[in-house]
Amino acid sequence: MRGLSDEAGRPLRLRALRIFSAIVRLGSVTAAARRHGLSQPAASRMLGQLEHDVGFELFHRDRGRLMLTADGLLLHQEVERALDNVERVQSLARDISSFRVGHLRLVAPPSFLEAVLPDLITRFLAQYPQVHLSIDSHGVEVAKAMIASRAVDAGFVKLPHNRADLHAETVLESETACVLPRSHPLADRTTIDAGDLRGVPLILLGQGQRFRGQVETALADAGVIPRVKVETHTIASACALAARGVGVAIVNETLAAAYVRDDTVLRRFTPGIRHEYAFATSAGAERNRLAEAFLAVLRQAPL
Repeated sequence: MRGLSDEAGRPLRLRALRIFSAIVRLGSVTAAARRHGLSQPAASRMLGQLEHDVGFELFHRDRGRLMLTADGLLLHQEVERALDNVERVQSLARDISSFRVGHLRLVAPPSFLEAVLPDLITRFLAQYPQVHLSIDSHGVEVAKAMIASRAVDAGFVKLPHNRADLHAETVLESETACVLPRSHPLADRTTIDAGDLRGVPLILLGQGQRFRGQVETALADAGVIPRVKVETHTIASACALAARGVGVAIVNETLAAAYVRDDTVLRRFTPGIRHEYAFATSAGAERNRLAEAFLAVLRQAPL
């Protein structure tokens, strides 16, 4: 590794600067050599080469004793500052390498963040307590664009994502379920078929989205004209409304489980509609070390 340069552009090697600093602090070439694991002749050669490179004497030699010259004193002051800066850089590099510092930026759907990520985030921060984590939540297309453009390091997206600029690894698979009050007439069933929802007030998610279309198709195939009472965009609100008897919510089973309380039940919806979510990063760059570490924690205990 190189250090400073003199006016002629000759490189001043970092190890030679450290030997020079040690000689000043310890008072002899022999002590400096011992401190840095060198022989005395090797340390003397490094000092001589440094003096040649800078173009002036650093020490007066007096019967084996070394005394800093005025020029040497000026250089030593600057060398000490430079070596302190190098040490700070090396310390920071060690901290980054061992994940003692860093900032991981993620994006996730609101319901995903509220329902399944808290436990994952807790496990990750237990392993990497000095890492700063920020999580944003946006609409589907904005989130994909943020990941692809590297405005964030990674994120969770629903599959299929239909983008060539994303690299995605499936991390969650789930079925669809109905959330309804425990007192509801359909609550005693193990599963609820689309045909069972004829005339039943419904709470549906995401008009215009793929899942909403799949639900409407399942109802239509069963000859059911949906009686939509409320349309919403978060699973949390759908489950809260279902708990209050507003209607039956048709939602992602795994994500909804976090919101089911004593007064509500979760029943599998048929025909089956599957949900897949992926941990996604930009296809235009290698996954960074913190994102890789976050995914490793996720792989250890899948969602």
